[in-house]
Amino acid sequence: MSSLKMDSTMNSTYLLCFLLFSTYLSYGVASSSSATNTMHTNKWAVLVCTSCFWFNYRHMANTLSLYRTVKRLGIPDEIIILMLADDMACNTRNKYPAQVFNNENHRLNLYGDNVEVDYRGYEVTVENFLMVLTGRHETAVPRSKRLLSDEGSHILLYMTGYGGDEFLKFQDSEELHSHDLTDAVKQMKEKCRFKELLIMVDTCQAATLFSQLQSPGVLTIGSSMKGENSYSHHLDADVGVSVIDRFTFYTLAFFERVNMYDNASLGNLFSSYNPNTLMSSAYYIIEQIYTLPD
Repeated sequence: MSSLKMDSTMNSTYLLCFLLFSTYLSYGVASSSSATNTMHTNKWAVLVCTSCFWFNYRHMANTLSLYRTVKRLGIPDEIIILMLADDMACNTRNKYPAQVFNNENHRLNLYGDNVEVDYRGYEVTVENFLMVLTGRHETAVPRSKRLLSDEGSHILLYMTGYGGDEFLKFQDSEELHSHDLTDAVKQMKEKCRFKELLIMVDTCQAATLFSQLQSPGVLTIGSSMKGENSYSHHLDADVGVSVIDRFTFYTLAFFERVNMYDNASLGNLFSSYNPNTLMSSAYYIIEQIYTLPD
């Protein structure tokens, strides 16, 4: 069952601006528990495909699809952290070398000249992922691989791959557990690394990853509830595997219908999820209630 706690006076344009990381409104937005307005100073995206191997093609396509969307809405590569195995475009099984598609019509190549992968192949580990979130890097790690966020930052964290009850598999060799994510987010909050954090996960039993999250300013969206699977959307007969998952497919469909100036809201996105087409129950919760200044 979906859950949403939101002040009814919240401006719908602001909601979509937060979700899509487009141009922010010029006024500050404060928590109902705070008397001080904090301006929205910057926005980041951390996009993670935790899978590898050819038969998980759709997970890479999921991530590259979100990557394309946030760039289309004005977020440059300098403030995107992209983590993926990157083993599909040049795979010997790929009938379309150096190309990745999320639709069987092959109209959109997601793997073009402007894809900047920050963590590739075996760099996609739980350790590196947690270091990105918390900022606990080795000195030698370059700025391009760091999430240089602060107390005014808005961060979109998108993850896709294979999951289960309170875990998400990384590279088929290790697992990120719900308590790992909870601890990392808690550290981020304590170190003033975000103003608002939107976590979106497309995997089986996605909602269980959020079971221990309690930090304020965190919004979560999951493709499925405990005990539910997340399903692929369709098979590409030429490629020979499924090319996108249902939850991401319908999320992208919503994004493609809007632009950064539309008067749409997070509520519009949530209500667009149909359990009959998703074949699972989308989960969402806003942990913090906001009000706009007079």
